[in-house]
Amino acid sequence: MAKAIRLSERGGPEVLRWEEVELGTPAAGEALVRHTAIGVNFADVYLRTGLYPQPLPSGIGSEAAGVVEAVGRKVRGVKPGDRVVYSVPFPGAYAEQRLLPADALLKIPSGISDEQAAAVLLKGLTTWFLLRETYKVKRGDVLLIPAAAGGVGLILSQWARSLGAKLIGVVSTEDKARLARRNGCHQVLVGYADLAARVRKLNRGHGVDLVYDGVGKDTLFASLDSLRPRGMMVSFGNASGAAPPFSPLELAKRGSLYFTRTGAADYLSEAAARRTGARALFALIRRKAIRVHIGQRYPLAQAAQAQRDLESRRTLGSTVLIP
Repeated sequence: MAKAIRLSERGGPEVLRWEEVELGTPAAGEALVRHTAIGVNFADVYLRTGLYPQPLPSGIGSEAAGVVEAVGRKVRGVKPGDRVVYSVPFPGAYAEQRLLPADALLKIPSGISDEQAAAVLLKGLTTWFLLRETYKVKRGDVLLIPAAAGGVGLILSQWARSLGAKLIGVVSTEDKARLARRNGCHQVLVGYADLAARVRKLNRGHGVDLVYDGVGKDTLFASLDSLRPRGMMVSFGNASGAAPPFSPLELAKRGSLYFTRTGAADYLSEAAARRTGARALFALIRRKAIRVHIGQRYPLAQAAQAQRDLESRRTLGSTVLIP
């Protein structure tokens, strides 16, 4: 038996339940992992509220690091004692231990702690496909990053800067502005009022080449208005709620813009893609091009409070749960 956070109904953080679950032993191709650190992401909130539908009852949580305790038959690549980390598409990480397909697991390189790996993997893999697959960012591109001091924002800023991009971050407080500047943003705007006009003022009267928007509802049109003609907006999150529907004519009115809404599962469902992204991510961390900022830690049993703080924007950087 082990303890886990379980979800039986949709709602606020109060619906998260701390329960005992039965594990059993690893079947063929499976591994039993004892978690040492668990990442907290907005994707977990979306599963709880039903924005991302999932059959109930279920576990919750998108990524975790830990130690392999046992493996089933036909498992190659990992063995008991290995430090490992995993992410999507395997929800249920808010748990002390769990059984997983062994090919979901990625070995954690030396020099990277379990907490760092749990805090960064989903956000880092998301950043990888945003910068290298959705759009190949190149030297000289001018990027706008709303929520630049959030978990994805900090990693996205550092990785994009390593590629030679120029970054304009947007944050809600001066404390977050200082953090964004330390982590890759060349210029930072505080507050979202009149965003497009302020972005153009910073960029010599021009719109930016690309917007990576994880905020959603509150910034949709401000982000579109910040683009140059034929610029591209990549919407990848819903921190303020799901972005509203809009007419394709809105893109034409603003200069024949490009718009895409990404989903991690479409980029990361294959083990080979996760391995490729993780290799690039870990290499950047080991050479200190990306620093993992863990702003807060909570006991696993307090996952509801961690989600409250995330939703209310009281967090900085990444959040981890400790079993």
